[in-house]
Amino acid sequence: MIDIPSDKSISHRSIMFGAIAQGKTTIKNFLRGDDCLSTLKAFQDLGVNIEDDGETITVHGTGFSGLTQAKQAIDVGNSGTTIRLIMGILAGTNFTTELFGDHSIAKRPMNRVMMPINQMGAECTGHDGTEFPPLTVKGTENLKPINYQMPVASAQVKSAILFAALQAHGESVIVEKEKTRDHTEDMIRQFGGNIAVSGKEIRIEGPQKLVGQEVTVPGDISSAAFFLTAGLIIPDSRIVLNNVGLNPTRTGIIDVIQQMGGKLMIEETMSDVNKAGTLIVETSELNGIEISGEIIPRLIDELPIIALLATQAKGTTIIRDAEELKVKETNRIDAVANELNKMGANIEPTDDGLIIHGKTKLHGAKVTSYGDHRIGMMLQIAALLVKEGTVELEKAEAISVSYPRFFDDLTKLYR
Repeated sequence: MIDIPSDKSISHRSIMFGAIAQGKTTIKNFLRGDDCLSTLKAFQDLGVNIEDDGETITVHGTGFSGLTQAKQAIDVGNSGTTIRLIMGILAGTNFTTELFGDHSIAKRPMNRVMMPINQMGAECTGHDGTEFPPLTVKGTENLKPINYQMPVASAQVKSAILFAALQAHGESVIVEKEKTRDHTEDMIRQFGGNIAVSGKEIRIEGPQKLVGQEVTVPGDISSAAFFLTAGLIIPDSRIVLNNVGLNPTRTGIIDVIQQMGGKLMIEETMSDVNKAGTLIVETSELNGIEISGEIIPRLIDELPIIALLATQAKGTTIIRDAEELKVKETNRIDAVANELNKMGANIEPTDDGLIIHGKTKLHGAKVTSYGDHRIGMMLQIAALLVKEGTVELEKAEAISVSYPRFFDDLTKLYR
């Protein structure tokens, strides 16, 4: 039995919403991973009083208008969520902010956020005229609403535009390419805001004022995915995972496991905002399937571990429509194929996904996470299958970005 780490997406947003709301927000079960701590520190840099007693985080919100100019450039570390979402918040300020991150962030494209934010009247520019960090965001208190057809299915881009739209004067309309995780929409409502969602169309009137709330963060299904996979593919396993978030926009991996024939039981618990439950998995005979289309945004972060799952399924699994994997912490299409093939898998990378031929026996190899936490955890789960040779994982420290106690939980289960 494992208590899964808190949801990374909701932890990020709980700090952001607490900061831009009026009054006090208390956050329980916050994920104290490197990425979320980057968000916390960023808002402290912007003048928000945030207290952490080890159990509860208290954010003394300033409202949008109470944010103050940082004394120096803000370091987002490895966090794409931090840099992209904060751009939308900074768009409505009356000051200029510089944002930078690590070597991985410096390679991640930002035009997808810069373009709509600039259309609304802010001035976002990248390094030497490119779309890459470090970035400069010059805000304006006269943000214009936007009518925007999203060219990519990205919850980060959508959320940045929503944060800007909350400050704009008039109604903004956002049309998604595919439905993506909707934590931002849920939290706008939770913090007293108004937003209308109809299918892929979102309408939001600005400017709005938000009010501080109590937030309890559920477990992260993206972190649970690694142990769901372990329980399905390691012989004679049964794993119980507690308090896993079950937001329907995030549960694509559950659909995939069920389609592949995996033994998975769900005991749901309900809350007003964050649906959660206990997940129980057992070793299973799995079959290859095709994964494509509208399900992709619901499992985009889980695709590396799903690829490992597919190496242990009978037949071929095809993943399509997953171009977004190329612009994550690393190019996850190439990373998955390169590293698992070193271990004996039979995977073909494609322009928009992977073709995985199973079932394959894995062996020891020297592999790398490329500094990507999800690649690192996937490879460590793969190592549990190895009977010949040893697996040496380089850059394992990247795992602390989202799951600081991963190795402790893995050791507990493996015993």
